[in-house]
Amino acid sequence: MGTISKALEMLDLFSRTRPEIGLSEFVRLTGRDKATVHRHLTSLQQNGFVEQNPTSRAYRLGPAILRLSALRETTHPLRSVVRPIVTEFAKSIGELAHVSILQGKALSPVCFSDPRVHGTQIAFDESEMLPLHATSSGLAVLAFAPPALLKAAIKPPLTAYTPKTLCDPEALAQTLTEVRGAGLSLCEGSFDIEVTSMAAPLFDSTGAVIGALAVAMPQGRADAEKLAALRAPLLAAGKAITLSLGGIAPKA
Repeated sequence: MGTISKALEMLDLFSRTRPEIGLSEFVRLTGRDKATVHRHLTSLQQNGFVEQNPTSRAYRLGPAILRLSALRETTHPLRSVVRPIVTEFAKSIGELAHVSILQGKALSPVCFSDPRVHGTQIAFDESEMLPLHATSSGLAVLAFAPPALLKAAIKPPLTAYTPKTLCDPEALAQTLTEVRGAGLSLCEGSFDIEVTSMAAPLFDSTGAVIGALAVAMPQGRADAEKLAALRAPLLAAGKAITLSLGGIAPKA
């Protein structure tokens, strides 16, 4: 991994629950020596990607992130295009729905919507990267991914987030074959032991997979009848998002 990649990788350590990170914590989280971490942070700070809290001296995301995010959305609209579809879909099924986009060997959340019609909701963090092998969104992407990405994504060792996480390459390969046939993926407790999710892949203008639309719910609400009823609207909403982004689904 090059110096630039190592520095930028540190930005992924920020989250909604960890909005500020001190130098010592960065050292612990990255496993790098203090001098190297400080050098990377200095470079990021000089370019506006991080800034320091004047009181605590801890680092937080800087203004360059805001500028680039606004520029990306202006020149290549994504969140503003898919949010209305996600919101309407979530409202129609009465469950949380979210879209995530492929970023390297993980998925980066774009937006989510929760109609909050139930007493128990799913906690969804838009800043949390989603692993490909352990989430329904990830499996939906891997089922249609090019061979190079698939090989890299299922290469052992894989992290077991729960006892139900698929970490065996052969079992994963069989599951992905089933996902390709169905056009949908289903995960029951593989990333969060109490959550069931189902996802449909999203495609770009060349027919390449770029992300997924998923619905997530507590396992107590995910009975067979409900999961069966979700299949058609999930496929339809996934197709609508693909079309809204100028994409086309690959031919079977």
